[in-house]
Amino acid sequence: MEANNNTQISGFLLLGLSKEPKLQPFIFGLFLSMYLVTVFGNLLIILAVSSDHHLHTPMYFFLSNLSFVDICFTSTTIPKMLWNIQTKSKVITYEGCITQMCFYILFAGLDDILLTVMAYDRYVAICHPLHYMVIMSSQLCGSLVLISWFISVLYSLLHSLMVLRLSFCPTVKIPQFFCELNQMVQLASSDNFLNNIVMYFATVLMGVGPFSGILYSYSKIVSCICKISSAQGKYKAFSTCVSHLSVVFLFYFTVLGVYFSSAGTHSSHPSTIASVMYTVVTPMLNPFIYSLRNKDIKGALKSLYLMPSIKDLLY
Repeated sequence: MEANNNTQISGFLLLGLSKEPKLQPFIFGLFLSMYLVTVFGNLLIILAVSSDHHLHTPMYFFLSNLSFVDICFTSTTIPKMLWNIQTKSKVITYEGCITQMCFYILFAGLDDILLTVMAYDRYVAICHPLHYMVIMSSQLCGSLVLISWFISVLYSLLHSLMVLRLSFCPTVKIPQFFCELNQMVQLASSDNFLNNIVMYFATVLMGVGPFSGILYSYSKIVSCICKISSAQGKYKAFSTCVSHLSVVFLFYFTVLGVYFSSAGTHSSHPSTIASVMYTVVTPMLNPFIYSLRNKDIKGALKSLYLMPSIKDLLY
């Protein structure tokens, strides 16, 4: 194999969401608003969970970790896009592109695994309620989060190192608003066969594996709920899962939309829209999904708002 020519690359061009100059101020304002809502909403969830001792349970521990990951996930892509729009530049350096892709994969993987861990938490809570606090001990919860980080870091490093072996032309135009893995691999000027094999194999493992775990957990949950005699008991048990299920479907269907749209059409526009959905819209909606249907979160947010220090910051 020929030596790669990565040292000759000064940077890539991120084509963004639109080529129309008149639309750039609108896109800037829209995505800045969405980014601020995402960061503020997820920070509120973290503050509410940390400030209310009633929420110091495994379910809310995982939720606060998910909120932190969502903030980081969005922060890997949106600030650079906003900066490029503001400076009227489409350039991202080679090193910056690889770094952005590395962290993007890391936090996407963390989102994926944490949703699976939260499904297991709901399974234990509903199917083994008497042993819930014994099984979901603080040691196990911490270990599950650490394992999630460890797997995601390995997953991210694998893809990043595989991309580093590729060669690129001096001027590469990426039809996205961030350095997306699939686009990077397809735009390489060197042989990308091994990269495609590793990418699809790893994606199947990280996609099908966790999703199968979620489906298995909820099959057990549904079986347990069906055995509950009272309608009120069934509703109460299922209501604890509605928020998590909503986030799971929103995340997985938008991710699948990226791959199906990019495979089913030569146009990058549907893939870009799907990418916006799971990189921006889903992290923004997660705090609303969890807070609107959760009395504990709403109570904690109300108490947080009434705290003098928080009121001073808001006013």
